[in-house]
Amino acid sequence: MATVMTEWEKQLDYYPEEYKNAYKRFKRASEILLREPEPQVGLTPKEVVWTKNKTKLYRYVSTQEKTHPVPILLIYALINKPYIMDLTPGNSLVEYLVNKGFDVYMLDWGTFGPEDRDLTFDDFVMDYISKAVKKVLRTSKADEISLLGYCMGGTLTSIYAALHPHMPIRNLVFMTSPFDFSDTGLYGVVLDEKYFNLDKAVDTLGNIPPEMIDFGNKMLKPITNFVGPYVTLLDRSDNQRFVESWKLVQKWVTDGIPFPGASYRQWIREFYQNNKLVKGELVIRGQQVKLENIKANVLNISASRDHIAMPCQVEALLDHISSKDKEYVCLSTGHMSVVYGPTAVKQTYPTIGEWLEKRSK
Repeated sequence: MATVMTEWEKQLDYYPEEYKNAYKRFKRASEILLREPEPQVGLTPKEVVWTKNKTKLYRYVSTQEKTHPVPILLIYALINKPYIMDLTPGNSLVEYLVNKGFDVYMLDWGTFGPEDRDLTFDDFVMDYISKAVKKVLRTSKADEISLLGYCMGGTLTSIYAALHPHMPIRNLVFMTSPFDFSDTGLYGVVLDEKYFNLDKAVDTLGNIPPEMIDFGNKMLKPITNFVGPYVTLLDRSDNQRFVESWKLVQKWVTDGIPFPGASYRQWIREFYQNNKLVKGELVIRGQQVKLENIKANVLNISASRDHIAMPCQVEALLDHISSKDKEYVCLSTGHMSVVYGPTAVKQTYPTIGEWLEKRSK
């Protein structure tokens, strides 16, 4: 094969310049996909301060003085991996906050196995998030805490905060987190109980495979999501800076984790199909979740081009909480680019950092 390619390449001199350039880009793209190693991610120094089951609580280490007495706990969704918030130096929300002098922690759920199929939202809220919050407070020796939830992590965080009004939660930051499921766009069509047999899917699969979640997300914009990344790589394979960014994004997108079956059943039925959270009908461990119990300072961020957590789903939270200091910001970006990329660095990070600085003294 190599000999054939070499002989063919010798003929390139007889072709127009645009054909030569196209071949060079194709060859470079092939090398990127087949030969180059995966990039390193999550490089901000950290230590494990607590574990439960597969889950780890990280504390980020820095020689810089911590200038804000209120620590921050980052909470991500039950799908994919949380290093999206610490993807690479210079493009990391974690690194940004650490450099701002915050004491930063992150909850990493780990990779769930078949034995975790019965874990529910009740478990994650009452046993995992609850204990992680207490551990952060003890470790940091702080009197109050800030919580930042991204995507479904924000939904889980809102449930925790509503059920624990006695805890010293000073600030809540939600980043593209869905709360109102009355309008979920194409998701609502795909997940309608008339067409989607939820119980059969969970009973058959146990945990929902990450490939199934990824496929469903990509089908919302199939041409853009399935073909677009590779067309763009082909067009820009001679731009090394773009290539590095492309590899980082693709690593995270394809680095999914199984979704515990019992939690997935709750997520689809109680949120997407019945919209129980904002209706005040959600029950966790026998307790009704009342969003009006939330009184902490709230920063609620949506992305205008987000088709996973649409702005209308995000903004609705402010109508259901009791916070006096609450702010809604819609950034001109997408669900992932809100936390990684030029918009994240120039807009999202400063928006969060400056808002927290004023409320963490």
